[in-house]
Amino acid sequence: MLNRIDLRGGVRDPRRLLPRAQLDVSVAVERIRPLVEAVREHGYPAIREASERFDGVSPEVLRVPAEAIAAAEGTLDPEVRAALSESIRRARRVHADQRRSDHTTQVVPGGTVTERWVPVDRVGLYVPGGLAMYPSTVVMNVVPAQAAGVRSLVVVSPPQKDNGGLPDPRVLAACALLGVDEVYAVGGAQAVAMLAYGAAVDAEGTDHCDPVDMITGPGNIWVTAAKRLLRGVVGIDAEAGPTEIAILADDTADPAHVAADLISQAEHDPLAASVLVTPSVALVEAVERELARQVPATKHAERVTTALTGEQSGVVLVDDLEAGLRVVDAYAAEHLEIQTRDAREWALRVRNAGAVFVGAWSPVSLGDYCAGSNHVLPTGGCARHSSGLSVQTFLRGIHLVEYTQDALREVAPHVVTLAGVEDLPAHGQAVRARFPGASS
Repeated sequence: MLNRIDLRGGVRDPRRLLPRAQLDVSVAVERIRPLVEAVREHGYPAIREASERFDGVSPEVLRVPAEAIAAAEGTLDPEVRAALSESIRRARRVHADQRRSDHTTQVVPGGTVTERWVPVDRVGLYVPGGLAMYPSTVVMNVVPAQAAGVRSLVVVSPPQKDNGGLPDPRVLAACALLGVDEVYAVGGAQAVAMLAYGAAVDAEGTDHCDPVDMITGPGNIWVTAAKRLLRGVVGIDAEAGPTEIAILADDTADPAHVAADLISQAEHDPLAASVLVTPSVALVEAVERELARQVPATKHAERVTTALTGEQSGVVLVDDLEAGLRVVDAYAAEHLEIQTRDAREWALRVRNAGAVFVGAWSPVSLGDYCAGSNHVLPTGGCARHSSGLSVQTFLRGIHLVEYTQDALREVAPHVVTLAGVEDLPAHGQAVRARFPGASS
């Protein structure tokens, strides 16, 4: 079922040989540009038209009534409520420890620089609603934003025909559990544009969604394209692509576990990537047998099969775990599992991954829901330079520079010299002007 890539014997740069989904976001940007412009210029009518065209829903009002959010919480299955509450509790515990403290450095007597950490003022959180519903994504976006101290949070999620044009009730219930009461039944590029520019959200124009400062959360290629197009108008967390898992395993790994974990990510999307990196041919053969047994029994067997047999998935054979570590660092997976002897030692050597899951009892599914970690993670190799969603995502560092007259006088000659080197004499003059009569 899985394609095989044999890198035994060594490859200087494995990155270009590794499986990866091919998405041309730049083409999607041009496709959604007219829609984004229409939302900017016309607001509600453009959003409603897009919702009718893409979601089959023509809403009179985009904002979800407070009573509908409360009702969704009230009808939540008790087991689902308990699971969401536990997910929230664990996420809050982990993210509370990420909050940074202000720090003042005395550079010289009378001269200090203070770094203040200030939360973004208003944030829009996108929750997908396509092939699957993601109340867990509400948790993963809202908890770090709240821990950071974001003043105003707004959630957008696609309208559902079978829920009267409102977002999925489990998404609404998660919002209620987290205390988020500003929710809009809007999805796709039109939701991102509404958040970026602000818009009336009813036909009369009496209610508005105010523009946000930052947009976070995963979505399909159209959401990703809109975030790329509007980066700069607003801040974004990342351009999320299809989900991916890489597993570095040796002959101690349980093939049933490995197969189940590959399947778990493949069920997200036909473009999801599932990659096994191992020096053990025997493990590969055992995993193949397990896939043949497990895939037909899973609910989304067709979707899983498409993902596992796609060019983005496969087995990478390597000489040993050292070579395997080089491969997974080159791949920079969104989710990386280490199922080897001394798994933690290997995990601590990983340089590039969105999140690392150590050993047989830390599957990606745990991180998706209840580990306490965040599941909004960099995809497409972006873990080489980017982090997953965290409290830091919603904080900005602002420097406060405080110098006394004497401290400025002491360093003034150096400022004037460097201003001259860069041919910016007015910069030097701005310092000289404070000390009239001083020698140059």
